[in-house]
Amino acid sequence: MARVSQEHLDARRRQILDGAALCFARNGFHATSMQDVLKEVDLSAGAVYRYFSGKEELIGAIVAEVLETVRDTYERAALESPPPLPDVLIPRVLEQLKAVRPGVLDGGEWVFPRLMIQVWTETLRNHELAVVMNTGYDKVRAAWAKVVERYKDAGLMPEDADADAMARTMIALAQGFAAQQALFGTAPTETLQDGLRALMSMEASTARR
Repeated sequence: MARVSQEHLDARRRQILDGAALCFARNGFHATSMQDVLKEVDLSAGAVYRYFSGKEELIGAIVAEVLETVRDTYERAALESPPPLPDVLIPRVLEQLKAVRPGVLDGGEWVFPRLMIQVWTETLRNHELAVVMNTGYDKVRAAWAKVVERYKDAGLMPEDADADAMARTMIALAQGFAAQQALFGTAPTETLQDGLRALMSMEASTARR
């Protein structure tokens, strides 16, 4: 029997993850059955269960991968000199998620924000998923903090700026924009970019008058 290549195994795993993510985004985690996933990816139960034991493992793998993608984007940004400012960096992260997760596109619509809402809801009741989420979130915060320290090195921020506070705030901006897309309809990332640029242009001394 011919040995299956690692490339084939990786592609099959990718196919299953993308199909499951699309199902969860469309119908919600609890309303989606493994049969729905099998139908979406057009694979047998044996082929899917070879990689994942069930929905819980699927959603955990999706969450871990997304957070790793976000962390990697910030880690790479921290290596730039200087790093891109938030009005460039945060939209870049959202565009990166679109680029590396083509399976979460449904008829041209980016449905990842809807999946994100589903994940948040499930995290509140699923301890194992909460652990995955918290671990990934901590890594993303740490990566953002590296970016902030590089801003300081470049003279773009005061030395006493709280790196963790800024990291949490920038993450919240990205999460909030995605949540708006899930709840109120899609908007181009240029909208977020324009809003951030306007906020960054404010003069603190003028605002205090």
